[in-house]
Amino acid sequence: QVQLVETGGGLVQAGGSLRLSCVGSGRTISNYAMAWFRQAPGKEREFVAAITRSAINTYYAESVKGRFTISRDNDKNMVYLQMDSVKPDDTAVYYCAATTSYHSTYLPLSRRYDYWGQGTQVTVSS
Repeated sequence: QVQLVETGGGLVQAGGSLRLSCVGSGRTISNYAMAWFRQAPGKEREFVAAITRSAINTYYAESVKGRFTISRDNDKNMVYLQMDSVKPDDTAVYYCAATTSYHSTYLPLSRRYDYWGQGTQVTVSS
């Protein structure tokens, strides 16, 4: 079992930056690929970014590519999402997730993830 807790959400103006953090406990997250998903009101949960176990590869949704950066520190059991040039459309609850899947095809698929955090709210004002 892995417990995940996200922090760092809040209110930010469009064009600003925010850094989300996710800390794992129970097991080392080095055994898992990690990802961020988000869910806006009335919408389905969507993939944002993923990072492989050793951080060699990262993957991004087209909507955030070039603006968001996912990273991890396995020694600290942490995953981060640096959000720059945010837009009102980025407003959502952001979730951290862990998966034992390693194939890049599966990483954007929420059903492939075994563990989820409770989410942190990000609100971008225009």
